[in-house]
Amino acid sequence: MSSRDENAENAKNAGNAGNAGKAGNAGNAGNAGNAGNAENTDPHANDAAPYSGGDPYADYRTGDFPFTDLVDLADRRLGAGVVAANDEFFAERENLLVRERAVFDPEHFGHKGKIMDGWETRRRRGADAENVFPAPEDHDWAVVRLGAPGVIRGIVVDTAHFRGNYPQRVSVQATSVEGSPSPAELLDAKWEELVPPTPVRGHAANGFTIDAERRFTHLRLCQHPDGGIARLRVHGEVVPDPEWLELLGTLDLISVLNGGSYEDASDRFYSSPTQIILPGTSRKMDDGWENRRRRVRGTNDWVRFRLAAQGAVRAVEIDTAYLKGNSAGWIALQGRNGESGEWFEIIPRTRLQPDTLHRFKLPARAVVTHVRLDAFPDGGVARMRLHGTLTEQGAADLRARFTALGG
Repeated sequence: MSSRDENAENAKNAGNAGNAGKAGNAGNAGNAGNAGNAENTDPHANDAAPYSGGDPYADYRTGDFPFTDLVDLADRRLGAGVVAANDEFFAERENLLVRERAVFDPEHFGHKGKIMDGWETRRRRGADAENVFPAPEDHDWAVVRLGAPGVIRGIVVDTAHFRGNYPQRVSVQATSVEGSPSPAELLDAKWEELVPPTPVRGHAANGFTIDAERRFTHLRLCQHPDGGIARLRVHGEVVPDPEWLELLGTLDLISVLNGGSYEDASDRFYSSPTQIILPGTSRKMDDGWENRRRRVRGTNDWVRFRLAAQGAVRAVEIDTAYLKGNSAGWIALQGRNGESGEWFEIIPRTRLQPDTLHRFKLPARAVVTHVRLDAFPDGGVARMRLHGTLTEQGAADLRARFTALGG
């Protein structure tokens, strides 16, 4: 944008939540919900205390949001990106999707002011000297491309370190636009409201439960009227395009990008088991699944996954990259066809090597909807791949769900 006036006009046209159709009820899960009534009596009731030194996270306000066990559809590792924003004067929009938690350096200033680890816009002003505050409808916005389109179950708007400069309210809309649309095409899309303008707290994790049963590809985050947001997380269920999967033929049936999902695990002490089924290779030790040291003899750790639909597995890869003194000693893989199917052996208990990619050729295809990976007795696994194809039934089931969700 070439000027502040253009930014304001685009924001008004692109982000007017009042014109968006409501896709579902957005429930405030914890922190965001506590902010609702305070605003009428004290507009600063949701501020955090000024930073006074020491650990900047000591007074950070978090929450227990059950949907955070689901994959982050806006994970940069899946291909997500912040494709446009009307303003990013103080801090770049790309910071919203950084995987690590926001950092704070009280001495870090630049030519435009305090440098913050998040997305921060300039202070909005009114039209003239008699109207110094921005109009009620004025707001800033950022458009996010989800790395994996799907059904959104919950959103976390994290205002870490934005203590007195966080937005008074936030709202979120979503849309579904296939292909690789430009920012201009996205601004002209039909947006549906997921979170109406809602007060949030500064220096806090603000969670919102979403119950819109639709498949979305993009999201628009709005700040009313302005301010800063450190991180954005969009948790949900991946719903892949069945036509694309059919064109691929052989594919990784358990990959997050292809609709695989983590269901349960014996231990998540160091990292989420979802990382086992992320695309690409592990980059460091914590970029996988690692459990705590098991001390009870006769037991072992395990993790269970669900495929997007029924598939026929022909080959398996188990990677222990960067896990050298803490990789699983042995693994075994079981499969199940259907929610009530019996578990059967795919790979018997097999010794693993640390920091090594292991490949297993199956003697016959394994038709499954679920798999369970056992680690003996404990330890880490970086990645797992299940190479195969969707069965006719699996492809039909996936097409039916895709269509039902508006795909």
